Amino acid sequence: MIGSANFHSSYDWRFEFSRLEGAYAPSTINSYYSDVQAFVDWCLKERQTPFPADVQTVCDFIEDQGKEKAASTVRRRLYAIRKIHRLLRLPDPTHDEDINLSLRRVRRSKLTRPKQAKGLTKDYLERFIADEPGTPWGLRNRAMLSLGYELLSRRSELVALQTNDIEFRADGTLQVIVRRSKSDPFGRGRLAFTSRPTAIRVKKWLDWRGEEIGHLFCPIYQGKAVDRDLSTTTVKRMIKHAAKRAGLESKIVDEFSGHSLRVGAAQDLLKMGHDTAAIMRAGGWKSVNVLARYLEQAEHNVWA
Repeated sequence: MIGSANFHSSYDWRFEFSRLEGAYAPSTINSYYSDVQAFVDWCLKERQTPFPADVQTVCDFIEDQGKEKAASTVRRRLYAIRKIHRLLRLPDPTHDEDINLSLRRVRRSKLTRPKQAKGLTKDYLERFIADEPGTPWGLRNRAMLSLGYELLSRRSELVALQTNDIEFRADGTLQVIVRRSKSDPFGRGRLAFTSRPTAIRVKKWLDWRGEEIGHLFCPIYQGKAVDRDLSTTTVKRMIKHAAKRAGLESKIVDEFSGHSLRVGAAQDLLKMGHDTAAIMRAGGWKSVNVLARYLEQAEHNVWA
């Protein structure tokens, strides 16, 4: 324990995150910020020094967080502590073997399977699209649901799409370049293609939205399109509202998330007979292990 007079750090850690702008996605920067804030708040409560932190302080934080937080959350917070120490050019305590052991204790204490979002498969997709209202919000949401499913989009990828990322093709379909993603931080992009019905839904949305907006999907305020991006939580809300509108039980509604479009499309591709390599290319996956979790439920349905 240390005295309260020694707790307050002179390091302006919040300012240091401005150095990350342009090098990391805004969502990543926000996550770093919130995780470091959690560490600083914990140190304040426990009367420990956050910067520079010593090994024992970080170990105590990890194990305390592990009582309530998922192991993945604890690991992410450890990475944030590492990042801020480097930004502050302070000795990094996070590579000590005791840190490793604390993290392993957290992981072993939570021997539960990662919770997987419910897949928004084709049958759900058709119901959700059909139930969207005949309003500007309905036009936008039908296009977002349809496009997100066919691109196997992460929610961050869907809201990041720009109008100039899509191209209407002569056969009535769309060519789309997904420029930014979790597995492609430098924006090399991946090409994807859609069906005609999806292209029609996107065209109807654009006809209403107008041409002077850079973001493909944008907020609507007082019946008018607003030239700014949507938050990723908008995708989650859209899916859950669609599930409620379809009359699904609350337990099922709760299982849907902003990731459900990507999960459901991957599951459908497996049931259609596509192999893992083809699904990885379609969705931009780099890890077979991550994709395997998505496909478990689909495999159960195939053999049931």
